[in-house]
Amino acid sequence: MDAHVSEIRQGKQFHGRIVVSILFFEREATAFMFFGFIQYWLQSLYHRAKQRLRQWTRPDNSSDSLPIGTARDLTRSKSELILENALLRQELIVLQRQGKRPSLTWRDRALFVLLASKLPSWRTALLIVQPDTLLRWHRDLFRRVWRRKSQRKGETGRPPVADEIVTLIKDMAQANRTWGAERIRGELLKQGITVVKSTIQAYINQVRGPLSGKQTWSTFLRNHAQDIWACDFLQTYDLFFRTLFVFVIIELDSRRLVHFGVTRSPDDAWVAQQLREATPFGGGPRFLIRDNDNKFGAAFARVAEGTGIEVLTTPYQAPKANAICERFLGSVRRECLDFFLILSERHLYRTMKQYKAYFNQARPHQGINQLIPGPVEQSEEQATKGETISQPVLGGLHQDYQRRAVARPSLPRAA
Repeated sequence: MDAHVSEIRQGKQFHGRIVVSILFFEREATAFMFFGFIQYWLQSLYHRAKQRLRQWTRPDNSSDSLPIGTARDLTRSKSELILENALLRQELIVLQRQGKRPSLTWRDRALFVLLASKLPSWRTALLIVQPDTLLRWHRDLFRRVWRRKSQRKGETGRPPVADEIVTLIKDMAQANRTWGAERIRGELLKQGITVVKSTIQAYINQVRGPLSGKQTWSTFLRNHAQDIWACDFLQTYDLFFRTLFVFVIIELDSRRLVHFGVTRSPDDAWVAQQLREATPFGGGPRFLIRDNDNKFGAAFARVAEGTGIEVLTTPYQAPKANAICERFLGSVRRECLDFFLILSERHLYRTMKQYKAYFNQARPHQGINQLIPGPVEQSEEQATKGETISQPVLGGLHQDYQRRAVARPSLPRAA
């Protein structure tokens, strides 16, 4: 029993000590917070007084009171006053020059920059230019100084490469996409021309970029254009908003429209028949470009394989891979179908037949240097000396201009 009572007394004493400790720490924390607040208030009061004193002693160009300005100048150092007077004197020298807006020389700008760098209150003493202008002059002078310091002294460097050699390097880089700088350097050494590798790389990057060593798709088309055809579908509508499809095959090299077909329901068998009609007697190109349309099926692939044509499928959502055919479809819309109300499938076929004759035999093309895809039978005298006449095409939508042969005078008959 006595042991139990002693334990209770000890617990009460320990609890009392904890309460005393907590009260002591609360008192200390309160005192610390109070003195911290007093210290913060005194510091803020000191900073405010310091800022107010700076504002009172800062020179003000807008004040017209001479005594106040003189009293403020008494608080400034002698060196600061001398620098400010020098800056103001230089501004007066610039303003005394003739002209409404005196021009500043590099000497004036250098003096302004030098004086402003030593004067703390240069913004208030600057009157004829903006502070941002002076900072820009400082940056320009900094560039000029370090550009001159970075130049080599007493060394001229490599001699410049002649323009003919530069043109030759660029032509080699464009004509040979797989050649690198070392390969082109070897070709130049064969001709007795010595050019370092870094110089050749710089000129290569100007014409084809640093990561175009492999043959690109445009290079492939340019090198094999005479052996490539392209095909695609053009969707249009008749007068009653019924769907019509035009299947076209175009030759890339000459831009000639090889074949076209018109139908309302194209399928694999119909497209395969159009390819047979476009390649009679087994004659056809080496490559044929098409998109990923479901109309090109197994029958179309068998006909292409039977005629020795390798079908090239364009990537997904890449219309530039078949750009020439896509451009032709745009020309058909802009130059023909947008101006006609198609009545039937036969009407669309006749319209496309007339446009094909105009496109292949009379229309110049920018992609082939304004030449005409098909051959034109015209003598030299008719092409230069004949009278220019026009023939309507597609009901007068376009005009075909040609020269008519000059009529020769008939010789008199012998008596």
